[in-house]
Amino acid sequence: MNKNFYITTTLPYVNADPHVGFASEILRADFLARYKRERDFDVFFNTGTDEHGMKIHHNAMEQGVDTQEYVDKYAKRFDDLKKVLNLSYDSFMRTTDKDHMKSTQTFWKKCEDNGDIYKKIYKVKYCVGCELEKTDSELVDGCCPLHPGKELEIIEEENYFFRFSNYGEKLLKLYEDNLDFIIPDYRQNEIKKFVERGLQDFSISRLKEKMPWGVPVPGDDEHVMYVWFDALVNYISAIGWPNDMEKFEKWWPVFQVAGKDNLRQQSAMWQAMLMSAGLEPSKQIHIFGFINSGGQKMSKSIGNVINPLDIVNEYGTDALRYYIARHINMYEDSDMTMDKFKEVYNADLANGLGNLVSRIMKMVENYEVKFEPEDFKLEGCSEFIELMNEFKVNESIDLIWQKIKYLDEKIQEEEPFKVAKDNLEKAQNMLKNYLVVLWEISNLLIIFMPETAEKIQNLIKENKSPKEPLFLRKK
Repeated sequence: MNKNFYITTTLPYVNADPHVGFASEILRADFLARYKRERDFDVFFNTGTDEHGMKIHHNAMEQGVDTQEYVDKYAKRFDDLKKVLNLSYDSFMRTTDKDHMKSTQTFWKKCEDNGDIYKKIYKVKYCVGCELEKTDSELVDGCCPLHPGKELEIIEEENYFFRFSNYGEKLLKLYEDNLDFIIPDYRQNEIKKFVERGLQDFSISRLKEKMPWGVPVPGDDEHVMYVWFDALVNYISAIGWPNDMEKFEKWWPVFQVAGKDNLRQQSAMWQAMLMSAGLEPSKQIHIFGFINSGGQKMSKSIGNVINPLDIVNEYGTDALRYYIARHINMYEDSDMTMDKFKEVYNADLANGLGNLVSRIMKMVENYEVKFEPEDFKLEGCSEFIELMNEFKVNESIDLIWQKIKYLDEKIQEEEPFKVAKDNLEKAQNMLKNYLVVLWEISNLLIIFMPETAEKIQNLIKENKSPKEPLFLRKK
């Protein structure tokens, strides 16, 4: 069995501060990376920032700053998430990195040598918000449905194109031969229908005089690469392609996570590009739903954007990690408000897990219970392993909370605090049994709430109660 595991998020576009939607994507990747490490896999976890394209260049010009200075500022804010969200990634790939840009140019040449890149004059409706061309059938009231009210640009120029149309049958065979290539299955059906309707070649360059901020096209100083073509290559440049093929072959193919607005780019465009370059397709792609707020898509103009940093500052990192793991549906759209977050925090963490740990450990300390935990073996938790092997995050953490509920009910039923008055030894044995379960809970929580898990384990090892609650109730 191959014990190497490579996982990547998409690269967020550095045109705004990190929002809770991307936080949910990278946290889920972190949950799986931590789980695989617990199962003794050698893990390479990649993320980073997408820093080229028209939208970024426009924003930098509007702010009157150098474009590199602009992307440096925003890239740092995304890399700062490593500490803010307690992430375990191994690679932070910026698409402005010189090594990545060289890899992208080599990739371009591979596709060009295969006859899949050509030049033509074209006219297209272009959504700057998506950095994608739009056909009339995709528009709603003349606008991109993901960016309503944002006027489309009409682009007419000579560009390089990728022969996407060459890969319809090959993509359909990929999906047919790998029925779980895209999760959930209805997203695989969705992209199959898109491919079956017929693929149109897509533009992969922009004239440098109109949009200078991009990777130079090899052999043509007048063009820079289209942002999507450039950014997708990071999945292979991050693991050494083409200069360190030993490293590349160790990690490839990749397990990808992405939002539903990335379905076409990740599961069709990128896979066709890999085929053109003679590389194996991705291993599997999980497509997540959106996080809305108050029944509406998050938008700065509406004022309902939730910044993960604000949540962490008020509630702590593990509270956000918990909420994303248990209360945000992985594949369907979910609604999140700060009122709802506070309600869950108080019920599940302050009154739930935190209160349980305090009750048990206070009795352990008062009754002088001596307990030495045994080494934890995840292999003994077959149901949890089965769920996490299928990347069922919501169900996996639900299972942990079932154990928490079980312990709460056991204490209410057995009332060790009453038993201790007449039979201290019996009460001590009850508490030892509770500690066995609490130790298991803490070890399972390491994947989702590592800081909290460590605190619980230290309390158990020291046979002491917490000096302050794990989670302070919010009014």
